[in-house]
Amino acid sequence: MSKLPDFEGLAMFAKVAEEGSFAAAARVMGVSVPTVSRAVARLEERLGGRLFNRTSRQLSLTEFGHGMVGKASEIYRQAEEVEGQAMELSVQPRGQVRLAVPMSFGLRWVAPLLPKLIRQYPGLSIDLHLSDASVDLVAEGFDAALRIAALPDSSLVARRLCAVTQVLVAAPAYLQRHGRPQHPRDLADAPCLSYAYRARSQVWRFTDASGTEEDVLPTGPLRVTNSDALLPVLLEGLAIAELPEFIASEYLADGRLERILPQWSMTRGGLYFVTPSARTRPAKIRALSDFFHEHLSAPAWRCAK
Repeated sequence: MSKLPDFEGLAMFAKVAEEGSFAAAARVMGVSVPTVSRAVARLEERLGGRLFNRTSRQLSLTEFGHGMVGKASEIYRQAEEVEGQAMELSVQPRGQVRLAVPMSFGLRWVAPLLPKLIRQYPGLSIDLHLSDASVDLVAEGFDAALRIAALPDSSLVARRLCAVTQVLVAAPAYLQRHGRPQHPRDLADAPCLSYAYRARSQVWRFTDASGTEEDVLPTGPLRVTNSDALLPVLLEGLAIAELPEFIASEYLADGRLERILPQWSMTRGGLYFVTPSARTRPAKIRALSDFFHEHLSAPAWRCAK
């Protein structure tokens, strides 16, 4: 037996465990399925134990595999970091970046940037995950994320790109029927829509110029996991809702929605580019961070508000 560790086998084992199948791992790594299968089989023979339970429909880690996968994944990550450092000498960053982005923000403001990103960095491959649910970057194997938050997760390395605020809105039809609220307390009996993934708390906290705070717990006919789902009910004039300015600006600009209680500010947060660690930031991650800073630090939605 070679005294040199089977780095290829360990890497392929880690990728199969992460992707959940030999075919998916082979596709991500750009090799054939038989190549991956042989590498894992070779590693199992070398280590003296099965790493996966295989059936025609399911692939799962054995107890032995569970004990090995964390170490194998760490070896894979360290190898990527070494290659990333080497690639810094290259003119163009290259490699795959797994990027997590909130759904509505990603569709409106990140997806339109992708053609420019692909032309600027032809060596990059973006695996874009769109979801409003907050993902665990480390546990789920993401390289980076765009996060909208009042404060970023302290366990992550965050670069602030721009401010993002929330605004309270309603359709003109709603205001004509029910009148315009003059104080946050006026919202107590109003139909208010809510967003399930709101950071920290479901309570709406308002602050005026003097620093006075008022808290309102919204109650109403609809709660959603994506803010775009609020729009049909809002535009029909059936309720009031809080929207991030990057969604609201379009509707405020053409009059389909109006801002309520503009003298009271709501959550003031920011858009952050976050990564799991600052120890080593491959060229591809730095390039992506700089790209988003260039294109999102002075966002167009602020002009439309």
